[in-house]
Amino acid sequence: MSFENDLKSLLSTQNILIYILSYEEERLEYNVNLMIQQNIKKSIYCWNFIDGYYNNPNYLKRAIRNPLQSIEFIEQLNFPKSTIFFLKDFHVFINDISIIRKIKNVSRYLKQSNSCIIISASEVQIPVLLKDFITVLEFPLPSDNEINIELHRLFSVMNISTSFYSEHFYDLMLAYRGFSIDKIRVSIAKLLFSNSSISNLINSILSEKQKLIEQTDILEFYSVNDSFENVGGVVVLKDWLSKRSKAFSKQAQDYGLIAPRGILLVGIQGTGKSLIAKAISGQWRLPLLKLDLGKIFAGIVGKSEERMRNMIKITEQSSPCILWIDEIDKCFTRLNNYMDSGTTGRVLSTLLTWLAEKDQPVFVVATANQVLSLPSELLRKGRFDEIFFLDLPNLEEREKIFKIHLMKFRPLSWLKYDIKSLSKLTEQFSGAEIEQAIIEAMYNAFYEKREFSTQDIIDVINNFVPLAFTDQVNISAIQNWAISGKIRMAS
Repeated sequence: MSFENDLKSLLSTQNILIYILSYEEERLEYNVNLMIQQNIKKSIYCWNFIDGYYNNPNYLKRAIRNPLQSIEFIEQLNFPKSTIFFLKDFHVFINDISIIRKIKNVSRYLKQSNSCIIISASEVQIPVLLKDFITVLEFPLPSDNEINIELHRLFSVMNISTSFYSEHFYDLMLAYRGFSIDKIRVSIAKLLFSNSSISNLINSILSEKQKLIEQTDILEFYSVNDSFENVGGVVVLKDWLSKRSKAFSKQAQDYGLIAPRGILLVGIQGTGKSLIAKAISGQWRLPLLKLDLGKIFAGIVGKSEERMRNMIKITEQSSPCILWIDEIDKCFTRLNNYMDSGTTGRVLSTLLTWLAEKDQPVFVVATANQVLSLPSELLRKGRFDEIFFLDLPNLEEREKIFKIHLMKFRPLSWLKYDIKSLSKLTEQFSGAEIEQAIIEAMYNAFYEKREFSTQDIIDVINNFVPLAFTDQVNISAIQNWAISGKIRMAS
């Protein structure tokens, strides 16, 4: 249900105390007034600490700087019909015992007349003695439609030509997701006075989003320029992703396409799972948010679940975007579910429900090394569109990986290296291990004050023990799953 429908339902079912969480006090008051005028047909009295009651000429300045008096006013008013009392920032005063008692006393008047108190607050501070009286609602940030209307209004007021913004209007609207109306107005004002282009404005908005996201200490914003060209092999996965590169565009929306949900990448360390997450972001031109699962789990009971819900909220506000959950197997294992009094299970349940039911354009890329330890619920169809197995690169893929890294380190002289011979020598090497072999050879040659050669890389390879030799059980299990069709081969 939408916020408006939720509030209508509460107002018509004798909820005497509604607590609305919002940082947009002005927009909330406007929406509540509009909804009451159009649908509810109730009287409304508004109060704040400095002005007292201010929207009714008969009761102007009543209860100035006196929160207790603002509740006594309700009792003394003896209102004949259903009324709403809209109290701003009242969470600051609600823990006072005299106010708690007065609210309880006045509750019978509210019930009898089908009236209620709405508290607008920027944070949840509910006293235990009132928890049975209060219903909490969260006022959402502006919807796409509200942003659309506000942008057209602002451009009209500022006499900005339609031709200036029409081409990038949809991108601009998406960029402003997660912003309050006030922040949008300030941002558009900057555009007017700085003579910036729309594309520069969008980059500025994304930079501001990055700062807001990093303040959460749960998500990390990545600015990436990688593309699939930097990823060797995994042809099937690249093809699957390329077909969905425009899935979050307006054209795809108009076509009726269902937005992709996400993928789970499994395989041993070093097979390029993290690189692929970055490459998707770069190729699709969508912001990449990395979730640090370790920071989700906190010591206080209930805090971990709250952080997971907060992460979901921030991610959806930043959509369309890529959410990268790295090494998901380290936190969500079968063992953890039995070892931590159920916290892991509750957090996992919140995540699984969101993965299955999310309707915002968030593409999730989860990676896992130890697939055997993952809970079966995470692997069930409906959480992800596909589960891809990133196997160790074959000979042809190893040649591409050597070429990518040698071109990066020696863009003018990479052709002098014997890539075919090096590729044959690195069977059961991961992509990361191939890169490390080249780097180690460079260090050895640099120490001897000379250019590194093919032989230097061969010497490193001959003394290198690939991780695959020590992780055969996990690799065999994943390969068997791929053969049985449970997961899909990326190559």
